[in-house]
Amino acid sequence: MTTTSATSATAATSASTAAQPAAGEETGAATALLVIDVQESFRQRESWQAASDPEVAVQVARLVDFARARGHLVVWVLHSEPGSGTVFDPANGHVRYIAPLAPAAGEPQLTKTSHNAFTTTNLQQILTERGIRSLITCGIRTEQCVETTTRLASDLGYRVTFVADATATEPISHPDAPAGRPLAEVLADPGTLLPADIIARTRYALAGRFATVTTVKELTGS
Repeated sequence: MTTTSATSATAATSASTAAQPAAGEETGAATALLVIDVQESFRQRESWQAASDPEVAVQVARLVDFARARGHLVVWVLHSEPGSGTVFDPANGHVRYIAPLAPAAGEPQLTKTSHNAFTTTNLQQILTERGIRSLITCGIRTEQCVETTTRLASDLGYRVTFVADATATEPISHPDAPAGRPLAEVLADPGTLLPADIIARTRYALAGRFATVTTVKELTGS
């Protein structure tokens, strides 16, 4: 009798655990992975040599595989600055995904001109039409387009999971520092904010306020 009750309790606990949504998911609602600005533009700049993770596309690819395996929607976002003459000007050919990333058939592809992925695209329309209420965010740069998108998504009522180690950023010069300095000078300046400090600040700012902050391993279980 006691053994049977214990077995039943264990089975009930296992069933309850199995029914719990993973991070980035919400019971009764669909989930989307937003891949934000993981594009060649950044690799063309000298500052990318000091990026937190120059191979961030590999981490993002793990999330894409995870999302597809679970039937989540994957939404691809690129940043464009037409007519700017910069690495973000589509005329220069760098506004394209970093290998090995590649959208699959039917996955939405959006091009934005704002920091967040909502304002200059129809992202919210796509999410609404698909019944999406939970988002997973990743990409470049940690504190800029990914964090800004995460904050806005939270304000719009989405349940957001921010995957910190599937984001990357670069050193940020002090606001009063001269523009256009060589990377060596930027890194030698004690006023420069380094990538590790930027990512730590973003984690503090988002966690418990705008998003659940996690890692690729914690989210995927591998």
